Amino acid sequence: MRNGTAKILLPILFGFLAVVATASSSRQDASILVQTPPMGWNSWDSWGLTIDEQQFRDSTTWLHNHLQRFGYQYVVIDEGWFAQHPEAPTGQQDYVISPDGRTLPALNRFPSAANGKGFAPLAAWVHSMGLRFGIHIVRGIPRSAVEQNLPIARSHYRAAEAADISDKCEWNSDNYGVRDNKAGQAYYDSLADLYAQWGVDFLKVDCISRPWHAAEIHMVRRALDQSGRAIILSLSPGPTPIADADDASRSAQMWRISDDMWDVWDAGPNAPEFPSSLKGHFSMLANWETYAGPGHWPDADMLPIGTLGPHPGWGDPRVSRLTHDEVRTLITLWSIAKSPLFIGTNLLKMDAFTESALSNPEVLAVDQYSENNRPVIQKDNAIVWMAAAAEHHGEYIAIFNLSDGPQTLTYTWPDLGITYGKCPIRDLWKRDEIPINREITVTLPPHGSALYLAEHR
Repeated sequence: MRNGTAKILLPILFGFLAVVATASSSRQDASILVQTPPMGWNSWDSWGLTIDEQQFRDSTTWLHNHLQRFGYQYVVIDEGWFAQHPEAPTGQQDYVISPDGRTLPALNRFPSAANGKGFAPLAAWVHSMGLRFGIHIVRGIPRSAVEQNLPIARSHYRAAEAADISDKCEWNSDNYGVRDNKAGQAYYDSLADLYAQWGVDFLKVDCISRPWHAAEIHMVRRALDQSGRAIILSLSPGPTPIADADDASRSAQMWRISDDMWDVWDAGPNAPEFPSSLKGHFSMLANWETYAGPGHWPDADMLPIGTLGPHPGWGDPRVSRLTHDEVRTLITLWSIAKSPLFIGTNLLKMDAFTESALSNPEVLAVDQYSENNRPVIQKDNAIVWMAAAAEHHGEYIAIFNLSDGPQTLTYTWPDLGITYGKCPIRDLWKRDEIPINREITVTLPPHGSALYLAEHR
């Protein structure tokens, strides 16, 4: 291994060792755990509402064996884990609700939750591998809990006192919003206490950041803080209003900057926000780059690549419609902008190309350890982002071709603001050297990209 490359890759090893050392810590500050953008896998893009315990265990085992050593730490069960019949029509899915109004894992899908254990046994198994366990919820309190006016755990309040029946999620009517009062705080405290008992490390709260539900976000934040466990808070979906960026940075470790991102290159100029396209993320990430930093990361959403099925959260089961060039562009953009990296593919049907794209340590080092990330050039359907490498080792240069045809692009050092003379250039995707020069020339395919390190010597 070359000395320069070693400087890039060693932080990944040390970061992984730190993960193993702290995975079971219950009181470590959550912001400490996300000094770099979180990396992991989420079930939504491939399993939608339907994943069961065995499928989750098999997926987690695959990630442990193949990708954990590259820094992927979190395994997240997305929406619907409390539905006994997740494929049934809305209203017939048979949610499991506790006597104190909290959703519980459906035992026909998660048998280890029997005898009141909840997700504790599954989380403990995840922790035994040095990984971290996450779940998804939709903001609010279940309507059935309100209709029965169930008591709120560890309080003298009841569900009807906490619920705002005028407030429902625009795309999911299962819950009512929660009032900004003592009963509402008691309800969120009860959720956070339960999740802490289970050993949850990552909580994705949906239908909360667009529009920005400040009161509920602050209640969730306070609830997690009082729970005694470091639980990462991820807010969804976007686009989160840029006007609320400072509050997002204070309140959460991750927040979505777009609606759901799917395997679409360009949704067109007049397309609705859903689904969000890859091309549309260039401007969104540029708008948010100043807010990315240790403890708080703008989230460009999961990576909808590889096999999306058997029950993807949108559309029919399929192999991702993104081309191989677009997949590299996706990972390059997320990395140079320091977005969290959460895989959406069905890990049990992983193909060689997707695995190789997700496990290039030199590309992942850009996401985890680069600094001063920013777009520097946007002209003629070409965009250039740059960032500083760790330990002042050089400059990362990401070049993107947004056009529908190939482009040959040349950038001199003055174009890029590089003040030193000739230097070695490393192609991080090819993991190969380019002859020493004072410029970069590259021919990119449609929607293609390249990622380089101009090294200091």
